Amino acid sequence: MAVSDLFGVGGQKLLDDLQLATPYNARVASLRRLIDAFTFEIDILTRRTSAELKTHPGFQAIHAIRGVGPVLAAIFVAEIGDVTRFNRPEQLCSWAGMTPKHYESDTKVHRGRITKQGSTLVRWAAVEAVQTLREGPLGHARVRIGERRGANIGKVAAARKLLTLVFYGLRDGHIRCLARAA
Repeated sequence: MAVSDLFGVGGQKLLDDLQLATPYNARVASLRRLIDAFTFEIDILTRRTSAELKTHPGFQAIHAIRGVGPVLAAIFVAEIGDVTRFNRPEQLCSWAGMTPKHYESDTKVHRGRITKQGSTLVRWAAVEAVQTLREGPLGHARVRIGERRGANIGKVAAARKLLTLVFYGLRDGHIRCLARAA
């Protein structure tokens, strides 16, 4: 009997009806108890986090940005933490590793790829949020820069603009440019 979800109702019945040798049956039962315990802990943490984020003004502001859903907004809030430790949005972008490397010698200056030093999770979340955007200021920037300099550079540039909005959303609890557009 084939089931699509081993941990759904049909899958649980299949596991209950399995005819296994005693050691294997004990191991399956032990693993199922562990899965139930982890699921219980995950549910408690999910409820507590949802309740905290529901009243968090920065979370609500970030969630209003096009492309940022509840999971990515929660990642930004959790990973960035107290945004007041950054004086300017450029510092947040630098902390996330989204700024270009800077090579300078005498009168020659060369900017390279992004540094990728800093929070990998924030960098991933920012790029993921702008990945498919085509509308709005972030989407237009991604498409415009992408056509001129390449798709990946366009995504990174739009992600840096997104992190600027995230900075103001966490700091002020609202994003003025989004309120104007509405």
